[in-house]
Amino acid sequence: MRLFAALCIRSKGPPLRPAVGDLTLKYSNLPERYVRRAMRQIECQTPKGKPQYLNRTRERVIFKFSEHRPWTQEFHQDNMLHKKFSRDLIEPVAEWSFFRGDRVEILVGKDKGKQGMVSNVFQEKNWIIVEGLNTEIKMMAADEKFNFPGIATRWEKPLLVTSEVKLVDPSDLKSTDIEWRFTEEGDKVRVSMRTGRIIPIPPMAEETVDYKTKSSYREGDKDTHPDDLTKITFEPKLCTFDMEIADKMGIKEDRVAAKTYWY
Repeated sequence: MRLFAALCIRSKGPPLRPAVGDLTLKYSNLPERYVRRAMRQIECQTPKGKPQYLNRTRERVIFKFSEHRPWTQEFHQDNMLHKKFSRDLIEPVAEWSFFRGDRVEILVGKDKGKQGMVSNVFQEKNWIIVEGLNTEIKMMAADEKFNFPGIATRWEKPLLVTSEVKLVDPSDLKSTDIEWRFTEEGDKVRVSMRTGRIIPIPPMAEETVDYKTKSSYREGDKDTHPDDLTKITFEPKLCTFDMEIADKMGIKEDRVAAKTYWY
């Protein structure tokens, strides 16, 4: 047990703060605490209920981000504890300017100069996916035993937002650099550096796994209405939970406890 307690001392480094992007959390429509719990990889932990040991946990602090979302099983398999990899060097983006539904122009590769719509955003790696462009053909389900070459599938490779794509100005459909400014009403907007026109954020940016847009979402029977948040439904009582359930169901306690003796 002493050896186990010694191994469970947390490794040196920063605390567990997964660098999950704000847009990823917004798209998942899941609580941040759930995403953090789904990502957590614990190698060893001191037993609970043992006051003689300090509470120590050894867990993964460096994560490998890819096209798999942090709450998926594929992400969990990519970050298994036996896999070793170094921390990714990601160029920080001060103001994220690319959203789902934006029109962008590709600056590199075989599709250089072509324009397309952003279908996915991976903020953790500064990646975006452009629909139908920057693709690669992969062979899937190949089987040499039955002499089956496989099925050719087209896979859209990610592009770096810092150097491989540019936003397109909707006024003239030409690529441009942008900057964030504030309007007289106090709204933060994207402005084209070439024409000075506002580039609006597309409605597709509001899309999550639960709804296309907030206005199109219809409440269900299990949804909590905002008016119900102010209602107090809990009434405290001077009894235990078991006693309250028995009182609700009309159960009366007629058993007599056996006598106990203390020496």
